[in-house]
Amino acid sequence: MLVQVAHLDKSFGTVELLRDVSFALARGERAGLVGANGAGKTTLLRIVGGLDTPARGSVSLAPSVELGYLPQSTPAFSGSSIDDLIRESVGALRHIEARMRELEARMARARPEAAPPLLDEYGALAQRFQDRGGYELDHRIEAVLAGLDLAYLDRTRQVTTLSGGERARVGLAALLLRTPDVLLLDEPTNHLDTAALDWLEGYLAAYSGALLVVSHDRQFLNATVRRILVIDDQTRTLRRFEGDYDAYTAAWSAEVAKREEDYGRRQDETAALRKRIRETGHQVAHNRGPTDNDKSAYNAKGENVARAISRNVRAAQEQLARLEAEPLEKPPKPLRFAPRFRGERLSGRAVVTARGLAKVFGTRPLFRDLECALAPDARVLLAGPNGTGKTTLLRVLMGLEEPDAGSVRLSPGARIGYLPQEPAAADPAQTLLDAYRDGLEGLEGTIVASILGNGLFRLEDLVKRVGQLSLGQRRKLEIARLVALGPNVLLLDEPTNYLSLDVLEAFEAAVLDFPGPVVAVSHDRWFMRRFGGEVWRLADGCVQVEGRAFSPGTA
Repeated sequence: MLVQVAHLDKSFGTVELLRDVSFALARGERAGLVGANGAGKTTLLRIVGGLDTPARGSVSLAPSVELGYLPQSTPAFSGSSIDDLIRESVGALRHIEARMRELEARMARARPEAAPPLLDEYGALAQRFQDRGGYELDHRIEAVLAGLDLAYLDRTRQVTTLSGGERARVGLAALLLRTPDVLLLDEPTNHLDTAALDWLEGYLAAYSGALLVVSHDRQFLNATVRRILVIDDQTRTLRRFEGDYDAYTAAWSAEVAKREEDYGRRQDETAALRKRIRETGHQVAHNRGPTDNDKSAYNAKGENVARAISRNVRAAQEQLARLEAEPLEKPPKPLRFAPRFRGERLSGRAVVTARGLAKVFGTRPLFRDLECALAPDARVLLAGPNGTGKTTLLRVLMGLEEPDAGSVRLSPGARIGYLPQEPAAADPAQTLLDAYRDGLEGLEGTIVASILGNGLFRLEDLVKRVGQLSLGQRRKLEIARLVALGPNVLLLDEPTNYLSLDVLEAFEAAVLDFPGPVVAVSHDRWFMRRFGGEVWRLADGCVQVEGRAFSPGTA
């Protein structure tokens, strides 16, 4: 085994995250880690990666095993160019290569009796160099950068000058080029377009090490993993399911249904026994007086009836005692996210109209003379490669950025709800409840009922500080606020990022039922198929309408 995880416990304050978590990763193993937002997935990855410590338990690595960890939030890489990161990533391989050249020179001069230990070391290094892809390193650098859509970037460019998506992809490229024995990936698909997703799936399929990945992308999980590890939101323990994500959901649904069926049957059985004991114990039919003045026969018959009743009661009591000695725990009631957008349907020919829009990023024009109009019932997927300006266009339509030229006009009564690609910055000292109601002053009387009623949070969550929330929980907070604000137009930028899969599917259903126009930027192939919609492709600074790519609701 490359990694052995044994009996991990972890808490934050009084909040228990992980309880007695154990698992192992062998070479070639591919496992997906799933669970509700805030269940501890990122914490578990960080503990395995040596970046966090458990309260109890241990993580053991096989000799010489190297771990590679991709965090959910991309580091700034301050002071580094793309070339600096590449050199640092392949530094271990370059070191092995230099040592091999040194050994070759020493073996060429060595006496015969000194050669065997040099040959042994050289053989071990050569094998490791080959396993890590050293012999095709230059080709691999080009392939990884091209596969993650980074080939167009000047490698002398400072990473801090890149967009958020470009930085994330550069960080992933640097990790893959290290070729660690174990990859720990936390939401690696968030900033990848469809072509890069397809490439990454193929790369991981050929990867010789072990993989443990957290992802909200169901198609990605189906393509890359053969085992699912689940952090149970109720018990905080780890469960293991063989197969891909679809196999896990089928097995989990069957298990939940059986658990509920067994619990219901046990409740019915217990109630029936209690009723039997109560009614049998009160039988008094044998107390009627004798009809033939044969009092002795009457008494004998009564005693027989009483003994039979007593035996029945005793048997029922014993059976009830056995059931109560081994009670079935009531199946926990999971949070059921049921968002209800209150936005009314708009009328008119166009809700949002853009005329002659132009925007430049640095010296690079993103779009120019852009024209588009959003109908009241529009469903639009805004597509295009990374870096073409999709997020910028949404922000211009929303009014969060000014265009360099052109104008945006909203129809009267239009209320835009915007979900950004990354959770917005918030005061880490605020409680979740205070952050939720910030700006919702008109809803004070129903605020707690509203945030609890939509099924995203429990009562005990409301006092948590924003700084304690995972990115997924902060994403849920933004969705809760979006629902509460009652928009009638939705602009969604990668709406499925960071959401756990249970919440994600409910949110998708709410978007499908939304009565007003929706513009969504997404690389989540499952979401795209369910959403349907007309495709507006942003390319060469213009919007090209490509028609409907999918039928809505298909997956």
